Amino acid sequence: MSFQQGLSGLNAASKSLEVIGNNVSNSSTVGFKASQAQFADVYATSLSGGGASQVGIGTKLSKVQQQFSQGNITASNNALDIAINGAGFFRMDTNGTVTYARNGQFELDKAGYIVNATGANLTGYSANAAGVLSTGAPGKLQINTADLPPSVTKLVKEVVNLDSGLAAPSNSPFNPADPTTYNNATSISVFDSLGNSHVMQSFFVKTGSGAWDVYGVADDKVLTSPAGGKIASLAFGPDGALTQASKDAMPFSVTIPATATGASDIVTRVDYTGSTQYGSAFIVNALSQDGYTSGRLTGFNTGADGIITGRYSNGKSSTLGQVVLANFTNVNGLQPLGNNVWAESTGSGVPLVGTPSSGTFGTLQSSAVEDSNVDLTAELVNMITAQRVYQANAQTVKTQDQVMQTLVNLR
Repeated sequence: MSFQQGLSGLNAASKSLEVIGNNVSNSSTVGFKASQAQFADVYATSLSGGGASQVGIGTKLSKVQQQFSQGNITASNNALDIAINGAGFFRMDTNGTVTYARNGQFELDKAGYIVNATGANLTGYSANAAGVLSTGAPGKLQINTADLPPSVTKLVKEVVNLDSGLAAPSNSPFNPADPTTYNNATSISVFDSLGNSHVMQSFFVKTGSGAWDVYGVADDKVLTSPAGGKIASLAFGPDGALTQASKDAMPFSVTIPATATGASDIVTRVDYTGSTQYGSAFIVNALSQDGYTSGRLTGFNTGADGIITGRYSNGKSSTLGQVVLANFTNVNGLQPLGNNVWAESTGSGVPLVGTPSSGTFGTLQSSAVEDSNVDLTAELVNMITAQRVYQANAQTVKTQDQVMQTLVNLR
């Protein structure tokens, strides 16, 4: 009987060495999860049940279980590399077959889809041209490299301080070419429907104590508003702040006639809320507008929440998509398929799909990868132990052979 016990021990030690060898060989494989060989004892079946003096007949390999512990995060030079810090798997699509991975080494194929080394597509939520995510069923993520369309200016905000000590201009009426017809001026670029830039100038003319008229000029044309030959009238109280009537009148509607062929008129609003009239020099405290020209995609990155944000040459950014993660009730029930992927099985349960940084899902880190969780030092020690176990079982077989030889030689 000792032959069978020793043989089972040799087989077990051999399987243990195979598992250890596989771990060691994948110690540099991104996203790899180490395995552990688990064994069980074996007893002969008895019709009358097991006895108190029953001796086992060896051991057997019960299960090779992967250890889904977190691997170290290492920075990389590839902006498409993504590491998962925490629970979850990347959801990959290969011609309709869904698999799951922890290896976040990705690249773009010729069609702009995000794929791994085997050509499997990373899945997530796509975004439309306005950057709005479609959070229904996850699909293949594709980076849209089209130009960001221009946006016409709809609101201009100017916050200035006007010097209360200034007198009204010595000459009138207002003439942008004559500095003696206005007190101060500022300018800002605005954009039409085709993304063409236009310089809009604002001229401030004092008309009385705490009263100012604002004139606008764009493309060498004096602008008008529904109020008449100026774009705004501002009134300040004794405290230097805008009166309530001036606040209620804002923002003022202004139309800038189109000069580019095919462009529409710029119909914008001008808001001076927050402007003051103090006894100090004229200064522009804030100046902004909400339009922009078209932009070309210059790069993109993935946030901790999985949102892929594109950067454009016009300084703007837009959402291009969002990576989703999947998790399972029993990750140890996943079926390993090789190529750093696993498949759903009856033991794992159905996948739970969600966005990174939500619920129990981990966060993402771009330009980084998750290293193998193999502890090389521990594996080398385990290898020595398995070798000793193999030698011990071989000694058992050798001893039994000597015993049998002794019996054969009896006279």
